Amino acid sequence: MTKNSAKPSVKTSASVFFKVMKYLKKYRLLFVISLIFTVGVVALTLYVPILIGNTIDLAIGKDNVDISAILKKLTAIGICVLSTAVLQWLINVLNNRMVYGIVRNIRHEAFSKLQRLPVSFVDAHRSGDIVSRLISDADQFSDGLLMGFTQFFNGIMTIIGTLLFMCSISLPISLIVIVVTPLSLFVAAFIAKKTYSMFKLQSEIRSEHTSLIDEMIGEHKTVLAFGYEEKSQEAFDEINGRLSKISLKAIFFSSTTNPATRFVNSLVYALVALGGALLCVYGGGITVGKLSSFLSYATQYTKPFNEISGVVTELQNALACAERVFRLIEAPSESPDAPDTELCDDASVEFKSISFSYSEDKPLIENFSFSAKHGQHIAIVGPTGCGKTTLINLLMRFYDVKEGAILLGGRDIRDIPRQTLRQKYGMVLQDTWLYEGTILENIAFGNPNASYDEIVSAAKSAHAHSFIKKLPEGYHTKLGESGGSLSQGQKQLLCIARIMLCNPDILILDEATSSIDTRTEMRIQKAFKTLMKGRTAFVIAHRLSTIQSSDVILVMNDGNIVEQGTHEQLIAQNGFYCHLYNSQFPDSLK
Repeated sequence: MTKNSAKPSVKTSASVFFKVMKYLKKYRLLFVISLIFTVGVVALTLYVPILIGNTIDLAIGKDNVDISAILKKLTAIGICVLSTAVLQWLINVLNNRMVYGIVRNIRHEAFSKLQRLPVSFVDAHRSGDIVSRLISDADQFSDGLLMGFTQFFNGIMTIIGTLLFMCSISLPISLIVIVVTPLSLFVAAFIAKKTYSMFKLQSEIRSEHTSLIDEMIGEHKTVLAFGYEEKSQEAFDEINGRLSKISLKAIFFSSTTNPATRFVNSLVYALVALGGALLCVYGGGITVGKLSSFLSYATQYTKPFNEISGVVTELQNALACAERVFRLIEAPSESPDAPDTELCDDASVEFKSISFSYSEDKPLIENFSFSAKHGQHIAIVGPTGCGKTTLINLLMRFYDVKEGAILLGGRDIRDIPRQTLRQKYGMVLQDTWLYEGTILENIAFGNPNASYDEIVSAAKSAHAHSFIKKLPEGYHTKLGESGGSLSQGQKQLLCIARIMLCNPDILILDEATSSIDTRTEMRIQKAFKTLMKGRTAFVIAHRLSTIQSSDVILVMNDGNIVEQGTHEQLIAQNGFYCHLYNSQFPDSLK
C-alpha cells in the first residue's frame, strides 16, 4: 500500500465518522447518561488501587496492623467493585440501544432511498451488492460502532483519570509514563492508515460473493439444466479465494496493532517499576503501598491503549462498510416530481421526436415519433434489442427521454407525478413477480382496498379461479418466495388477475402470455379484449399471431419505426413485417 493511497482513505474514514455522528443527535440523552456512568465506573475503578495501597500500608510493620481499619477498607473495595459492575451493565444497555438504534435508522434511510433511486441505479448494480450493503455491511458497521461506544470513551477517561492519580502520587515517575506511552498511539495510527483500504476492498469482495450466491441460488434449476455446476464452483472458489486473501491480509496488519502497543506498554511498566523501586529504597518520598497503587495505575493506564488500538482497527472495518451504505444513501435520487394534479380521462399517447440511449456511446432510439389515439390497441414488434421494451420503460418513466417528449392526454409526462402517472397504467411483464403472502394478497397488490368478490371476479376473468380453488386453502393459500411451487403459467395468470383488478386506463402487455398454454392463451386474449374496450393498450409480442387484430402494428428495428399499419396492410407491403411473419408461419403465405 502506497502512501498516496493511504491518505485519501483516512480523509474518507474521517468524513464517514462525522456522518455517523449526525445520527447520534437523536440519542443525545442516552449518550450523556452513558458518559456520566462511564465517569462513575472510571472513578470507582481508579479509587480501588488507592484503597488497596492504604490497606497494604495498614498491614505493614510488626504490631502495627489495624484489623478494624483494614476491614473498613475491604468493605469499601467490595462496594466499589459491586457498584462498578452495576454501572457497566447499565452502560452496555444504553450503548446497545444507541448503536442498534443508529444502525436501524441508517438501514431505514438506505431502504427508503432505494425506493427513490432511479431504475438506472438498480440496473447498474447487482442485486447481491445492494443486499450486501443493507445487511452485511450494516451488521459489520454495528459491531464496530458498538465496540467503539463500549471501549473508546471508557479508555479515554481511564487514561485521563489514571494520569491525574499518578501525578498526585509521584510526578517524576509519571513523566516517564507520559513520555513513552504515546508511542503506542503512533503505532496504532500508522497501522490504521494501512488497513482502511484493505477492509474497504474486503467489503466490496464480500458483496461480489453475496451477488454470486444470490444468482446461483435464484437460478439453481438453470445451473443444473446447463451443467454449469463446475463453472459455478470455479467462479465461487475464485471470489472466495480473493476474499480469503484480502481478509487474511487485513486481519494480519490490523492484528499487529495489539502486540506492538503491548510491547510499548510493557516497556512503560518496567520503567515505572524500576524507577519506583529506586525511589522507594532510597527514600524518594514514596511508600510500598503507594508504589503498589502506582503500578496498578500504570497497568490501568496502558491497558486502554491496547483496547483503543483494537477499537481503531475494528472501526476501520466498520467505517469502510458504512461508507458503502452512505454511498447508497447519497446516490442521486430521481428528478423531483411535478406538483400533484388531476389527470383527465384522455388516454391518448404521443411520442414526440424522442431520443434515448442507456449509454452515450451507444445510440438506441433517435428522433422517434408516433401517436396513439384514445382507445387504440397498439402492437409493437421487432427483433430482440430493437427498443420495444425501452419504449415501455420511457412510457412508465422508469427512464426519462434525452430529447423530445412523451405526451399523455396532451401533457408531458415529466409534468405529472410518477405515482399519479403509473396509476394510469396496468402492466403485465414476461417476468412474473409474486411475494411471500396469500394468493388473495398477491392479486390485491395493486388495489389493496378491493373486496373479496372483486378479487374473485378478477381471477375468473384471468382464468385463474379454477386452479386457485384446487389449492389446499384456495385464495388463502400462502405462497413461498417468487410464487413457491406454482407453475410459471399459473404465476402469470395471477399477475394478469392483479392487473384486471386494478382496472387501469392504459394497458401495457410485454409478452404477457408467453408462459401460458395455447388454449388458456386464447381465453386470456378474449379476456384482454373485454378489458381493453375503450382503453389504450400497448402490446409487445414475439408471437405475431396474438396481435393480428391490433388497430396499429409498429414494426421496429434499431430504435426506429420501419413500418406501421394493420396486419393486412403490412402483409400486403411485403416488407420487414412480412418477413418476420413469414419466418413464424412459413406456410401461411404460400
